[in-house]
Amino acid sequence: MVSGAGLKVLFLGTPQFAVPTLDAILASSHTVVGVVTQPDKPRGRGQKASDAPVKARASERGLPTLQPPTLKDPDVLEQMRALGADIGVVAAYGKILPQAVLDLPRLGMINVHASLLPRWRGAAPVHRSVIAGDGKTGVTIMRVVKALDAGAKLTTVERPIGPEDTSDEVERDLGALGAALLVQTLDRLALGPIEEVPQNEALVTYAHRLTKDDGVVDWAQAASSIHNQIRGLHPWPLAFSYIDGQRLILRRSTWSAEDAPAEPGTIVTAHGDELRIATGAGTLVVTELQAEGRRASRTRDFLAGRKLAPGLRFAAQP
Repeated sequence: MVSGAGLKVLFLGTPQFAVPTLDAILASSHTVVGVVTQPDKPRGRGQKASDAPVKARASERGLPTLQPPTLKDPDVLEQMRALGADIGVVAAYGKILPQAVLDLPRLGMINVHASLLPRWRGAAPVHRSVIAGDGKTGVTIMRVVKALDAGAKLTTVERPIGPEDTSDEVERDLGALGAALLVQTLDRLALGPIEEVPQNEALVTYAHRLTKDDGVVDWAQAASSIHNQIRGLHPWPLAFSYIDGQRLILRRSTWSAEDAPAEPGTIVTAHGDELRIATGAGTLVVTELQAEGRRASRTRDFLAGRKLAPGLRFAAQP
């Protein structure tokens, strides 16, 4: 808690990752004067329009909420200006902010970014970190500038990535860590300026947006890399491969450094709890999988209803 008056905060965010930060600000000495979030989009199997997590929370708390299709509209800018925010807080809003928006609050805008910048600027930092096999990640509170995730760093917090952690597990933890760190940062800013450290441009990597094509398994890769792909793409878009023309989704796995005497993608064991597949280096052990249009199941249950024999080979195409 700060000893002086709290700050008036304009909050910009959309998905679940941003909700803990919004909740933390609401529970602090600072005041959320308004929320800006993405327009409603069709969600779920029925593709019905429904509230994204931040909008749902803002509605629960009766917060003034804007959902502009563009932030360049002069009327939208005026509505945001009228809220009288001291500072803007961005958490996975989903769009690059124009300079006119950045200039609205007297203290500018800061962002809760789910990586240890300058590593993994961009749209999918948690997933790309897990896919890359990083041993740690974290949250950076950074100054928002017009260039993508390029602003100076105010503070960071780290989180180790375990060898079996999936991206949704890591992202959940980072949401909580980032929320606490953001409020601490607001507390400090309420008392005056704090040090801002420029990013080292030589160390920048980019976390490009995920697509379904990211899920295609290349069995010539090492088992460890495929395992990282599987856990990094959980719960979306999920890793997959084809066998006998059918797409199988690979949801959970482990791996062994021991090479299998078979071509990459070939099933070497399919019995009980074991579905072992040869790769370019080592053996992948699939522990949970899913046939197209069916529920996910553990390997033992899946093999009880579907015979996958040693010698069958997975492929990238049907």
